[in-house]
Amino acid sequence: MIIAVGALALLDAGLKTLAPHYSPMQVAAIRGLSSLPIVTTWVWLHGGFAQLVHIRLRLHALRGMLGIMMLATYSYGLRRLPLSEAYSIFFVAPLLITMLASPILGEHVDGRRWIAIAFGFAGALIVLRPTGSGALTLSGLSILVCAIGYSLLSITVRVLSRTDTTQSMVFWLMIFIALGAGTLALPGWRPIQPGHWIVIAGISVSGSLGQWAVTEAFRHGQASFIAPFEYTALVWGVTLDWTLWRTLPGPMTFAGAAVIILCGTYLIRHERVHAKAEKP
Repeated sequence: MIIAVGALALLDAGLKTLAPHYSPMQVAAIRGLSSLPIVTTWVWLHGGFAQLVHIRLRLHALRGMLGIMMLATYSYGLRRLPLSEAYSIFFVAPLLITMLASPILGEHVDGRRWIAIAFGFAGALIVLRPTGSGALTLSGLSILVCAIGYSLLSITVRVLSRTDTTQSMVFWLMIFIALGAGTLALPGWRPIQPGHWIVIAGISVSGSLGQWAVTEAFRHGQASFIAPFEYTALVWGVTLDWTLWRTLPGPMTFAGAAVIILCGTYLIRHERVHAKAEKP
């Protein structure tokens, strides 16, 4: 899981490098197109292309729209925010997943988890600092919208996993992102600068490595033990921010991130206890 988070942090660094030079939709299209060769090979080696036919197409299309929205808002936010600050805001995603699982999936969320969610959002306000010079800008709000999209995307995984394979979910997500974002970006498409091809290659490899490592981590380990390691993204973010852009987040960002991480970890652990109580 630590390898997965590190690989995806490198992917985000690549997106942040491209974001000032291309439109958010073009960056989203580049992300989808660059992943297709590796994803297609992965599908071919693990079950073949027959698994891509009998699918719930409308739900895959919805995932594609959410994926385009996520990448576009994320790319826009990364133009001005450091990775570490973007991660601190994005950490509200597990809280949103728990909150949305109640009305959408009908899952029971007890009082203690609602309190943890409330404290987590208080941590997000510390990071955003709406009354100060914090991240409550269009960039910060864009990352928050991306986190909402990611939460909805995760909910669709729970629904689709009952009928569709992981390979089909990843393949069709990349297809819809590549075609949808590519079509929207086409009128203002800018030629790729020669120096950016190596960055795009890095995005393709790091994104694929991250996806593979996440899959392996959750296949071999307990989700409640593995999921908190996603928060090591903050370490990767701070390291990459300083190494590549010589920027560091302020103490309030760390304070807010700490609150969000504590609440998120509590929800993950509580989910394990709840699951064991239902199915000993």
